[in-house]
Amino acid sequence: MATYDYDVLYIGSGHGTFDGAIPLGAKGKKVAVVEQDLVGGTCPNRGCNAKIILDSPVALQRHMENVHGVVTGETTINWPANQAHKHAVIDGLPAFIQGLLDNNNIDIIFGRGILADEHTVKINGQAKTANKIVISTGLRSNRLDIPGTNFAHDSEEFLNLEQIPQHVTVIGAGYIAMEFATMANAAGAKVTVLLRGDKALRAYHQPFVEEIINDLTQRGVTFMRGVTVDEITENGQQYTVNTGSATIETDWVLDATGRIPNVENIGLEEVGVKYNAKGIVVDDYLRTSVPNIYASGDVIDKSQPKLTPTAIFESLYLMHTFAGETTEPIVYPVIPSVVFTSPRLAQVGVTVAEAKAHPESYTLEINHIPDDWYRQVDQEQMGDNVLIFDKNHKLVGATEVSHKADDVINALLPAIEFKFGPSEIERMVHLFPTIASSAWGQL
Repeated sequence: MATYDYDVLYIGSGHGTFDGAIPLGAKGKKVAVVEQDLVGGTCPNRGCNAKIILDSPVALQRHMENVHGVVTGETTINWPANQAHKHAVIDGLPAFIQGLLDNNNIDIIFGRGILADEHTVKINGQAKTANKIVISTGLRSNRLDIPGTNFAHDSEEFLNLEQIPQHVTVIGAGYIAMEFATMANAAGAKVTVLLRGDKALRAYHQPFVEEIINDLTQRGVTFMRGVTVDEITENGQQYTVNTGSATIETDWVLDATGRIPNVENIGLEEVGVKYNAKGIVVDDYLRTSVPNIYASGDVIDKSQPKLTPTAIFESLYLMHTFAGETTEPIVYPVIPSVVFTSPRLAQVGVTVAEAKAHPESYTLEINHIPDDWYRQVDQEQMGDNVLIFDKNHKLVGATEVSHKADDVINALLPAIEFKFGPSEIERMVHLFPTIASSAWGQL
């Protein structure tokens, strides 16, 4: 039997790795993690954690608007102080995660990992072998292939802005575009959002998306639909974004045209791991086309949302597989998603579009948020939700736009995942008065 340096070697140290690698090391498996940048990957260092910290004052600002008159005074976001708070919270995370890996006897090898054969990874020219290899290299920001693309910035650069520019132009209409447009607007910038098509956040219920767009428009954000960006040019201290129909003079350009998988130059072709523009192809066991090489996290080509919770679930599934605790294929739970605009937009399970396409199978219940007595506590002025039930009146999907949409969807998750019927729902007793008790009161 072949002898390897490690039982499992991970390429990449994000949530697709460390959430499972740590308990795997604790179970006595010999584990290594290869990382060429900050331990923890995108989410803790240049994604989710940074974003929610910078957004927190925006949510507070919106709340203060709602209760204006009950609480008096104006709120202005001090962006440099906001950045300082962000750094105070997240700058220690790589060392913290590395400490967890160290404490469970996991070797951390810094450098770029490149597959040499089905059991070998080379890092800085040094070969390491493993019985199982997991590719967890994640995604990176897409960059427009146009003249002047070097004048545009990505999401990481926005999250590290020391000052908010006077005029921010956002190219794109997905999560990053809408969330960062919200933050920049709240921090005092003039904001222009360029949509290639006529819709933003295509995966979400469009009437709710339009509520967010209308709110941002009233706050001064300009949305331009059906726009193709042809070129970005430098114009003194400013930049000009050229489209087929207009030119926009701006101080700062955010390229938020999506994220693409990190599959290049890591040896996939050499060892025969299949991939495409959406990521690495895996089977129901997260195995690639090379049986002992697996993939986890956002680098996978999959129908599930490419989100941190999905990566965590996959990482834990592989941990149980490698520990010999399961031989079953992965079975994904319902996975919620949220856009951290203000108001929030969140959904889980069967979508409104799916339900409307199959009226024989589903019924929809629509609720206007300001009508709920608990939402009147915070004087919420806008928002709606749709609850989707099957023919046995079991909740199978929900979507909401409101300032507490993320908390509402989280509260409803158990009913959807565990297929609660009326009798099970009746037995769920929540703290009262809370948003969970309000959400379940609609069921």
